[in-house]
Amino acid sequence: MSSLTTRKAGKASKLTKPVKANKSGKLHKGPSLWYTAPALIFFGVFALIPLVGVLVLSFMNWDGLGSITFNGIGNWTRMLSDPLVLNAFKLTIILTIVSWAVQTPICILLGTFMAGNQKYRAFLAVFYFLPLLFSSTAVAITWKNLLDPNFGVGKAFGIGWLAHNWLGDPKTALWTVIFVVSWCFIPLHSLLYQGAVRQIPQTMYEAATIDGAGPVRQFFSITLPQLKYTFATDSTLMIVGSLTYFDLVYVMGGGPGNATRILPLDMYLKGFKSYDMGGASVVGVIILALGIAVSLILNKVSGSDKMESQMEGA
Repeated sequence: MSSLTTRKAGKASKLTKPVKANKSGKLHKGPSLWYTAPALIFFGVFALIPLVGVLVLSFMNWDGLGSITFNGIGNWTRMLSDPLVLNAFKLTIILTIVSWAVQTPICILLGTFMAGNQKYRAFLAVFYFLPLLFSSTAVAITWKNLLDPNFGVGKAFGIGWLAHNWLGDPKTALWTVIFVVSWCFIPLHSLLYQGAVRQIPQTMYEAATIDGAGPVRQFFSITLPQLKYTFATDSTLMIVGSLTYFDLVYVMGGGPGNATRILPLDMYLKGFKSYDMGGASVVGVIILALGIAVSLILNKVSGSDKMESQMEGA
């Protein structure tokens, strides 16, 4: 019996590979860092190098065709005192805050509703997700035609208030763009909340039901707290996305008197219309700085950078 045990132990020792120690004498655990090489190379080539190029170009004078000359902080001084840039910055902040304030509660409610197991909810979800099937350009062209005061929906059905020139009026152009942006992207963010709600253990709702908690109380006491990290992630995507909207705003006309000239549109007009690549690069760096700052603040405030589990004790 002992000889059989010895033979089995010997075979097991041959099959088990010893854990190697590195040069510092510590045992090596987990996969090698070389596995990250392809992702790091891809990120460096398509993200870091272009970002460094834009940052360097923000200190240069270049019309896109001729020679590049050094300009120091001249572009920065000129852009930070440019009324168009300042107005674009204000409009971008308004668009970002209002879009987030409008989309977030609607997305949470829709995501929670669609997370149910009833068949009619799955049927309605098909219609909620239709905007995801269309490109942003197609959405912009469609809404621009629907809201046209001469041959749009309002004119066709004789609805006076709907026949208003929503995109041509400086007072309503930005709010119309915010409405179209929200209509276009609410399905995407609702999908994120739907997936998050379905990950919440049903035992929590069952216990709350036994304790006498109704649907409203369960929503505020269970669902919302469990969506903490999803809220942080989705808010980051939503806000950073709002900072980079271009195609929707550009195709819908831009509005009169720069009423919807947000930072991405201002960057495009400076770079490819005025041939001021240095100034456009400054605007691009400002957008990048805003996006990074918002992401870091949201991660810090929400605590999602600590990677804590919400299911602990559930």
